[in-house]
Amino acid sequence: MKMANSLRGEVLNLYKNLLYLGRDYPKGADYFKRRLKNVFLKNKDVKDPEKIKELIGRGEFVMKELEALYFLRKYRAMKQRYYSDINKTN
Repeated sequence: MKMANSLRGEVLNLYKNLLYLGRDYPKGADYFKRRLKNVFLKNKDVKDPEKIKELIGRGEFVMKELEALYFLRKYRAMKQRYYSDINKTN
């Protein structure tokens, strides 16, 4: 039972982190929140610790993808701003 509790904590942390990252999702925070909730509810009855770990791994991958998406978007915005500033001075 101890393992199930520690996995439960990991799942909750993952959910909270994804929820936090979803605030800046391109299709909107509400869209992201609904999709996230549906995915977690769909898997709520999974009891096998190995399957739970696999799902956690998939969620962590999604987190990294979101972080990369946001970083790229921020980079593009900064680059665009920088180059438009240079073109204005010339």
